[in-house]
Amino acid sequence: MNQIKQLLPKIDPFSLRVRLTLGVAAVSAFGLGSLSIYTSWKMQQLLINSHKNNIRQIATRLPQDIELYNELMPSSNGVQKVIDSLTNENIFLWIKGLDNKIAANSSNLNKLSPTTASELIYSTEMSMKPQVQKVGERYFVLCGGALPLKGKVVGKLFVVQDVTREQTMFLVIVQSLGIGSILTIILISLAIAIYIKRSLQPLRQLSQMTEVISIADLGQAQLYLENAPSEVRELAQTFNMMLSRLSQSWEQERQFVSNVSHELRTPLTIVHGYLQSVLRRQNNLTEIQREALTTAAAEAERTIRLLQDLLDLARADSGYLHFRLEPCVINDLVTEIVAMAKSYSDRSITIDSGSQPIEVKADYNRLKQVLLNLIDNAVKYSEPHTCVTVKLYQQADAAIIQVSDQGYGIPLQHQARIFERFYRVDEARTSSTGGCGLGLSIVKTLVEGMAGNVTVRSRLGEGSTFTITLPALTTTK
Repeated sequence: MNQIKQLLPKIDPFSLRVRLTLGVAAVSAFGLGSLSIYTSWKMQQLLINSHKNNIRQIATRLPQDIELYNELMPSSNGVQKVIDSLTNENIFLWIKGLDNKIAANSSNLNKLSPTTASELIYSTEMSMKPQVQKVGERYFVLCGGALPLKGKVVGKLFVVQDVTREQTMFLVIVQSLGIGSILTIILISLAIAIYIKRSLQPLRQLSQMTEVISIADLGQAQLYLENAPSEVRELAQTFNMMLSRLSQSWEQERQFVSNVSHELRTPLTIVHGYLQSVLRRQNNLTEIQREALTTAAAEAERTIRLLQDLLDLARADSGYLHFRLEPCVINDLVTEIVAMAKSYSDRSITIDSGSQPIEVKADYNRLKQVLLNLIDNAVKYSEPHTCVTVKLYQQADAAIIQVSDQGYGIPLQHQARIFERFYRVDEARTSSTGGCGLGLSIVKTLVEGMAGNVTVRSRLGEGSTFTITLPALTTTK
């Protein structure tokens, strides 16, 4: 039973393999079923229907022979003579008069068992159309009806033939055909399932090969299948051409983003510098001019940060984002970051950590950028009166940093996608807070570049917790 349960989940009812197997099995079942039905019908024609025709001819001929014999000999002798001439070992005849008493019968009727003979003689009305009926343990073809002589009905005629051997043979043949057909269908279905599985194996291999292709492998990925059908080889070639086009498109997009980010960052930095210089000499500026220049400087600074993020992502995609990994105590780093965050946000930010220092091998500046992004998000997406908590602890060989807020929370359907580039949970709210959907993507890229990972746990109305896990260099006592 356990083996069956293990196999059942692997069967996909919508797979091509199952559909082909069921289709061929259905066609096989229909073909074998039709052949079995036709064979049974022909066997019935050969074994049973010939006896029915014989009984029907005897029932039709007997009145004529009686009239003929009555002209040559006394009536009672003629009837018996006709009955004896038409009977044999397996055919039984009897005639009942209008008073429902037996007027004449074949001499071989006493060969039947008394119970069988009695049941036949005193059975209900028999049809003129011969029918097979089981009486006791034997099978008989029964035919009965009125006996007309010279235009008058003088009694009832009954003709019976024992077809036990033929009917038993017919039933055995039908049963054998049924069992044989079912076994044949099962064997054909199993053979077809195995054959189809082997035939579809190249497609499964093709699917497995394409499944492991990542963005970094697009330029070198090539799909090739030996001994595969020509259609599958053509499909693999089509995939290879598509991968080549995707690689070219991805490289062009990456190069475009890198070039645009690099080319725009320098003039925007100059513009931002001039705006800051003008604002420092604001004695001759009106209030409206100062407000306009302040807004322009803030937008320029935000755009510079956006371009820097895009440049970092482009470098990460091309493998040119370098990390200076060196041992550092993250307790001191967290304290420094929280102090910086408090200075520009004026929010309550607390640190929850033990006295034991936790050391990791990381890029100090990159990790600093990661924590600033997470704390900045926590401040933006929570109410001003709520507290942001940064928790630091070590678990086995992993250093854990958690940034928690008591803000709006992230819906469950969005949590799996918030680390995607330019993905926003709430377009309106994100725009108003100045976000561009790259912050968390940068966080994920930088943390993974330092051999760590980042996850999120959130509930609506209760807040969110972002957890960074990095390999620890020391073990706490």
